[in-house]
Amino acid sequence: MKKVLSFFAVASLAVATVACGPSKAEIEAKQKATQDSLNQVAQADSIAKAQQAEAEMKAAAAKADSLAQVAKADSLAKAEEAAKGKKGGKK
Repeated sequence: MKKVLSFFAVASLAVATVACGPSKAEIEAKQKATQDSLNQVAQADSIAKAQQAEAEMKAAAAKADSLAQVAKADSLAKAEEAAKGKKGGKK
């Protein structure tokens, strides 16, 4: 009799353990939530990379503009020096 009761006790514990697990709908909902979260992270990462690339392009454009202004100022300065040298002439 003890063996039969022990068997039923073990069987009932096994059934209770299996029955307490998540349902198929809960498992699918958890997987969907995980996938949605991964999609949001990927989208945020993509946006951040685009913003970084845009900032780098603006910085490069600003640097090129600055270099162009410096070159123009140097050119004007050389032209003025050349003009002053010609005005003085020889005596």
